Amino acid sequence: MRVISAPVVPRLAAAILVLVGIQLGVLGARPAQAADPEQLDPDRVVRSVVGISAVVPPDSQSARTLGTDREGSGVVIDGSGLILTIGYTVMEASQIEVTAADGRSYPASMVAYDPVSGFGLLRAEMGFTAPWLRLATADAVKEGDTLLALSGGDNRSATAVKLVSKREFAGYWEYLLDEALFTFPPIRAFNGAALVNREGRLVGIGSLLVMEAVEGRGLPGNMFVPVSALEPILADLLAYGRRQEPARPWLGVTLREELGRLMVEKVSPRSPAESAGLRPGDWIVGVGGQRFSGLADFYRKLWGLGPAGVVVPLEVMRGATLTPVPVTSADRVRFLRLNPTL
Repeated sequence: MRVISAPVVPRLAAAILVLVGIQLGVLGARPAQAADPEQLDPDRVVRSVVGISAVVPPDSQSARTLGTDREGSGVVIDGSGLILTIGYTVMEASQIEVTAADGRSYPASMVAYDPVSGFGLLRAEMGFTAPWLRLATADAVKEGDTLLALSGGDNRSATAVKLVSKREFAGYWEYLLDEALFTFPPIRAFNGAALVNREGRLVGIGSLLVMEAVEGRGLPGNMFVPVSALEPILADLLAYGRRQEPARPWLGVTLREELGRLMVEKVSPRSPAESAGLRPGDWIVGVGGQRFSGLADFYRKLWGLGPAGVVVPLEVMRGATLTPVPVTSADRVRFLRLNPTL
């Protein structure tokens, strides 16, 4: 069992009080006696953030890129031990353990994984208890707000960060958020970290370290997935382990955007793209008879062709030759071992 020294919690809570003082000063809040009735409770916030350790079988699809031993954070979001994290930390895990703020470790089971938002849900077991945080609404924060970023486990910390951008994010792994949250300065233990507002509500879950927190400027920071994306799908995730709507068509490619064109950098083994003959170095220049303006536009045109299983007509440049490559798409989740112990 990993043990975190007990004084860490009160030290972090005290640090949060200092950070909140800075935050309220930055935001020009009213004095405490006239403040909003819902106030940040530093001790509760610290204890709601847990560390996560996951072991993934080496023959799993994600082990090739994410490794077999993963560490991250998560946030307790209800009184039954339900924990929200970023999905790639626990995806395909055969063993998951959460570490509470007092250093005690508990086994946890996977509840759901949502490839659209990127969220993962766990439930801690064997007597786990911890305070939980309420979720913030989509309009709870604005650019310029000072927030708290908290990590759990061996990297337990609390850092004041500024929300420097709210904008679209397109990932090279067939992933798109209509609106993501970008913060500065960067924190190192970002995956699954909690982004908390001045009322102590959870605003976002840490996903990435980025080199441009502000578009067009070389300002490093972190990308957080807003928790407002969870509310519409939470009931489905708890009941079925996934959202109950037609799955998006998945190709199985890693893409790099250059001047509006997309180069295939990697092709996932046994994926639809591999079956169709796509290979690294191919340039995708059209989809469904349409041109596109970049990665996000490509995804929207791809997903607009129909649900998973639809044949995706790609136009591919190989050298100087334009080649049609039809790809029979698939449901990404069916290629993952989300119950690897079975």
